[in-house]
Amino acid sequence: MADNNPDPGWYFCTKHNRVEHGEVCPAIDRMGPYPDRETAERALDIAKQRTEAWDKSERDWDDD
Repeated sequence: MADNNPDPGWYFCTKHNRVEHGEVCPAIDRMGPYPDRETAERALDIAKQRTEAWDKSERDWDDD
């Protein structure tokens, strides 16, 4: 049986610097969805870590 009320997900709004449950602000201003509030609260840290990992991967690729 399908879930008629799926969780709308958790997002981080970069315009208002706040966590939102569901698609409150426009997509251009949102990061996510995240599985829970706690993860959405860490959205900027998660993005920073992913960017650093990507940058390292690019440097390693260029060095080869």
